Amino acid sequence: MKIAQECVECIINQSARVANTLGVDEALGKSLIEAAKEMSRDFSFSKTPPEVATPVYHKLAQMLHTDDIYEEIKRLSTQKALAFVPILEEKIETSSEPFITAVKIAVAGNVIDLASEVMFDLEEELEKIFRTDFAIDDTKLLEKKLSNAKNVVVLGDNVGEHVFDKLFIQTLQKLFANITFHYYVRSKPIINDVTPKEAKEIGFEQVCHVVDSGVDTPGFVYERATKEAQRLFDDADVVISKGMGNYECLSPSHKSPIAFLLKVKCSVVAASLGKEVGDIVCKIV
Repeated sequence: MKIAQECVECIINQSARVANTLGVDEALGKSLIEAAKEMSRDFSFSKTPPEVATPVYHKLAQMLHTDDIYEEIKRLSTQKALAFVPILEEKIETSSEPFITAVKIAVAGNVIDLASEVMFDLEEELEKIFRTDFAIDDTKLLEKKLSNAKNVVVLGDNVGEHVFDKLFIQTLQKLFANITFHYYVRSKPIINDVTPKEAKEIGFEQVCHVVDSGVDTPGFVYERATKEAQRLFDDADVVISKGMGNYECLSPSHKSPIAFLLKVKCSVVAASLGKEVGDIVCKIV
């Protein structure tokens, strides 16, 4: 999907969010916002939101003299998510529908997003999500497609969320023993998206094949991926795409089927899906 005017405003607001989150002084905060506004004048409306936003995030990092704007925030997000793992493991083990429970946990992890319009409390979200129906519910179709699959690509999204992704994949491995899973991460830090570093920190490679996608955008842009990442993506029987950034980059895509698992956190994606901000979605295309 291509950017809308609301995306421009959101990207500019993200610069303010960076300043507030990091607690920079007022002068630097204004400079970050002005830099984003200046760059927004040249945004191409023929590109996806993650493609347009990437140079802005790189500029902000340069002005902050860091390669990883949210390094400390990501560390804290991981710690918080790990604290919930024992509770979630028990919920899966005692569930009468472990597949649906695992999918909901995967979507619940998607609330950890520092670039969204709406911020969510993770503990509150976990309590609520198990009582919430999917606004688009293709879970039965996804389960059927996985039952016949051999190779599955899971496109990672945010740090903290990747802890939930690991539990999600471990559950799927128990339910679908014949599947080989490939978990895609960003090539280098961009906002709070998961990279090889954060995947390694929680031992993700002990669970499945972790793939450095080569992508430096907050969403999987196929054309920017390595040849190996493109090959695995094309050969996958099913692609499971986590989060809005990946949805924005893969709507549309040459690949099918793709199962989009996400929490709707902005008005543009809500309009694209015909749903509301706050809805949870499992949509296969």
